[in-house]
Amino acid sequence: MERGLDATLPEWDWHEVHSRVVAAHPKRALEALASTPIAAGRAARVLLSIRGLATDGTIVDGLERIGFGERRRSPTEIVLGACGAPWRLHAEMRDLGLPRRHTVLVACDLRAEALDDGLTLLSTETRIKAVDEHARRRFRAYWSLVGPCSALLRRAWLANAATRLGGS
Repeated sequence: MERGLDATLPEWDWHEVHSRVVAAHPKRALEALASTPIAAGRAARVLLSIRGLATDGTIVDGLERIGFGERRRSPTEIVLGACGAPWRLHAEMRDLGLPRRHTVLVACDLRAEALDDGLTLLSTETRIKAVDEHARRRFRAYWSLVGPCSALLRRAWLANAATRLGGS
């Protein structure tokens, strides 16, 4: 079966994956990740606040609030996507299916994959595809600053879910 992220954004210019092994059934692990607060921890709250984003609600709530739409959901995968110019401070993200000039397509997933011995690989992957060269240049500059913060935020989400599942 094709992964939802592959169906949503099969080609990308930028991409990041973060994962963590947890001792839980995949469905339970995904539920824990999806219900993780978007501002899981002090660093995440600070990063979101600096960007002017709300710090309340879950990961899914927070992404939907800034314009990401759910593209696919199963017991082991949630895929969200949007199109916009995130390098603009108050950028409005729109439906992924309606790309405009000078924007990027962004898709991300929360995924839980069964491993041996009752373990699950819990992960989040983000893919970004520039619509044109203008967007590619703008996003490259933006991502050089924001990319490390994005990675920190995603690792905090995974750590929070793992802790709530009884791991470290």
